[in-house]
Amino acid sequence: MCISVFMWQAHPIYPFLLLLNRDEYHNRPTKPVGWWEGSMILGGKDEVAGGTWLACSGEGKVAFVTNVLELHTLPEAKSRGDLPIHFLESEKSPMEFAEELVKAAHLYNGFNLIVADLPSKSMVYISNRPNGESISVQEVHPGIHVLSNAKLNSPWPKALRLERKFKMQLDRYGEGEIYVKEMVERLMKDTVKADKGKLPNICSLDWEFNLSSIFVQVDTPLGRYGTRSTAALTVNANGEVSFYEIYLERNIWKEKTLNFYIEKS
Repeated sequence: MCISVFMWQAHPIYPFLLLLNRDEYHNRPTKPVGWWEGSMILGGKDEVAGGTWLACSGEGKVAFVTNVLELHTLPEAKSRGDLPIHFLESEKSPMEFAEELVKAAHLYNGFNLIVADLPSKSMVYISNRPNGESISVQEVHPGIHVLSNAKLNSPWPKALRLERKFKMQLDRYGEGEIYVKEMVERLMKDTVKADKGKLPNICSLDWEFNLSSIFVQVDTPLGRYGTRSTAALTVNANGEVSFYEIYLERNIWKEKTLNFYIEKS
């Protein structure tokens, strides 16, 4: 499970700004944000399946994925973490990639995928859920969006709460510089849980309740599960990209920032 809030083509300084919490078992081997060996991909890495939840490329492409909350999943399904990598390694535009993915979307458990090309100002959302419906492919319009574990901008309590707090924080900054570390601290560490009567009623009530905060922390028979990293990805109008991440490593919170300029074609 993950949750993200992002601003797309709606600010004079930042064409793109993303905050994302990654929820996973704390004992799952993971590499923090870094340049992948032998490639132009920058992001964290799931060392079990080999994919990622959020990454970008030196050419200005961005991709991030969340799981769809569902009661039953297929153990033989392909890893959803491969999807961002497939896009970043392709030569396709976001829409071309989305249209190609439609043919193979049934091979994955439920996913929400955002793919974007910053130089061409193109962003597309793809989802293979709900089951039985046609694959959702849509251009993402300029504005503020929230992606959790249902459709883009679904009004789940934690998504509405994050969107509201994000807008309030933006109002404080106006059209000036945005201090992402402050935003991470104020928004992404929120442990307030939702009213049980407002949960989606997909899985057990206790599990949904434990997942209903922006920052998740729950002990399970398989170990601690919850938010183990927060990323803030910003792109300036001058093409400078900043990837900031705070992450757990051996139960200690660490932080890292990597900056680069988008390569001009």
